Amino acid sequence: MHDQTAPLLTAENLRVQFNTLAGPIQAVRGVSFTVGREKVGVIGESGSGKSMTGRAIMRLLGPSASILADRLQFEDVDLLRASEKQMQTVRGRRIGMILQDPKYSLNPVMSVGDQITEMARLHLRESKSAALERALSMLEQVRIRDPKRVYALYPHEVSGGMGQRIMIAMMLVASPTLIIADEPTSALDVSVRAQILDLLDELIVSRGIGLMFISHDLNMVRRFCDRALIMYSGQIVETIKAADLDSATHPYTQGLLHALPRMDAPRDMLDVLKRDPAWLERRP
Repeated sequence: MHDQTAPLLTAENLRVQFNTLAGPIQAVRGVSFTVGREKVGVIGESGSGKSMTGRAIMRLLGPSASILADRLQFEDVDLLRASEKQMQTVRGRRIGMILQDPKYSLNPVMSVGDQITEMARLHLRESKSAALERALSMLEQVRIRDPKRVYALYPHEVSGGMGQRIMIAMMLVASPTLIIADEPTSALDVSVRAQILDLLDELIVSRGIGLMFISHDLNMVRRFCDRALIMYSGQIVETIKAADLDSATHPYTQGLLHALPRMDAPRDMLDVLKRDPAWLERRP
């Protein structure tokens, strides 16, 4: 039995800095949070540091980036001090990452089924036949009809929604305990988006794993997640239950909410988000 209350991931004072010719640029400025066996939404505008935080956890930033923290711990792994060889056993096997657009995430010269099979063979050390069976089973679990036919297709032969289902299958085939999903539905239309979220929710809950859900869509996070972290300019300015977003107290979160159109309270003009330099000096 897993301890459902124990955090899978702990970040304390996480910073990401890029060294450029113009000097160092701070992309993430001392964020602290935990993720357990729950769905945690990370909300903010473009450039707020959401994706940088996710990639820092996976150590997927380039050589110009410095990742610093008082603590960055995933289960029994110190992510700051882990060697690249150790990180290769974490990425995919223990932490999976679902990216925004499968067209740019899947290998265009391999069939989608072979890519899932390769993940199973790499991380689970299974035989080719066992990995093939596991891949077909995962395609079935993500509600793809006729898995054998889809297995042989190439990424350009599948729709966006099916491509995202395939990405989910690939990330879950090795049974990780944490998924980082970076805008996984933003390239999809509304009806397909709802289907993918329902599928992701079902798989996350049934497997009892954690999800870090990076998004700019407050309404989606409100419906889908348990907690929300609000990021502004590389900092977390507020942490709140996702269902309580309408009761947020930070002026930035309130500004994001007031800038959203609402069917139950239509307005002629939406608010323009105002920013205060003092927000960067305050810590929640």
